[in-house]
Amino acid sequence: MLNQVAASLIAIGISSSIRDAAKKLNESRLKIVLVINEKNCLVGTVCDGDIRRGLLAGLEMDQCVTAIMNQSPVFVEAGTPSSQIQALMASKKIHQIPEIDSEGEVNVVHIWDDLSVLEPLDNKMVIMAGGLGSRLRPLTDDCPKPMLKIADTPILEHIILAAKGKGFRSFIISLNYLGHMVTDYFQNGSQLGVNIEYLFEREPLGTIGALSLLDGTGDLPLVVTNGDILTSIDYRALLDFHSKTSATATLAVREHEWQNPFGVVTTDGVDLVEFDEKPMHRCYVNAGIYVIEPHSLKLLKRGVACSAPELLTKVKATGEEVKVYAMHEPWLDIGRPDDLENAQNVINRIWQKT
Repeated sequence: MLNQVAASLIAIGISSSIRDAAKKLNESRLKIVLVINEKNCLVGTVCDGDIRRGLLAGLEMDQCVTAIMNQSPVFVEAGTPSSQIQALMASKKIHQIPEIDSEGEVNVVHIWDDLSVLEPLDNKMVIMAGGLGSRLRPLTDDCPKPMLKIADTPILEHIILAAKGKGFRSFIISLNYLGHMVTDYFQNGSQLGVNIEYLFEREPLGTIGALSLLDGTGDLPLVVTNGDILTSIDYRALLDFHSKTSATATLAVREHEWQNPFGVVTTDGVDLVEFDEKPMHRCYVNAGIYVIEPHSLKLLKRGVACSAPELLTKVKATGEEVKVYAMHEPWLDIGRPDDLENAQNVINRIWQKT
């Protein structure tokens, strides 16, 4: 069944920046941005992959969106029968398609969320859920952080269901603090239609040290995620990126920006050079989601604490490739009480259908 959304909700002007396109992708429920001219005519489209390829090519986020947009987008004319639209979308393997009227203007976008059924993945997902959650006390005094509820559902269950929606069926959960509450709730995962195994840390092993306890991981890349993250990242796209770049490890990152509350003064000795009133700073931050080739786990010492940055640094030191996957989907790290409150407010937007 086809649905429609107003094109204006996912449209940006032709002079917009790549950053503007990324923000629009983050705000909308679709994975496409329309680039239109001053006459509201479609001149191109941008998807998450276009942005990522642009960054890999060395483009900056403040460059014009025309540098990355698809200049020959697929579209249909107004009045095209629904059956033909569906056939076109199926043949092109696309989930969204804009409709153009007789004046060349784009007013609606047809979407088909159930275009294809995802094949199950054989890759395993490891969820790190053994942290103390100290910053969320007293909420975590008698409840592990991943079991705190958002919209009446534990954070950990949100993560598992989102991954299941992308084809994951095998999960390994690393536990320490109040781990019995997790095993009592999920058991073997059958009630969720998945298989869950557990790793038990006798003492905290850092953000990734629990991987040293794994036995018989197989040859497929492992997807590893922190157990306190809500996101609609496309795990399949992340795995595909990892494979195509021939990386040993891939780190998902997210752009973070903050504004200095003060006017910054640049000086040369006692001479004034310039003022910069409340400048905006931007950087990429670790999103707490990784893809790791099993052979790299030999760099860990069994039962010895290790952080994710430490392991990735060790991988690089061996001369193997560590790649960065810039994600633009909604993402929220739940580390403080206000993060938990914010998650309650945005959960419907974060867990959008993909």
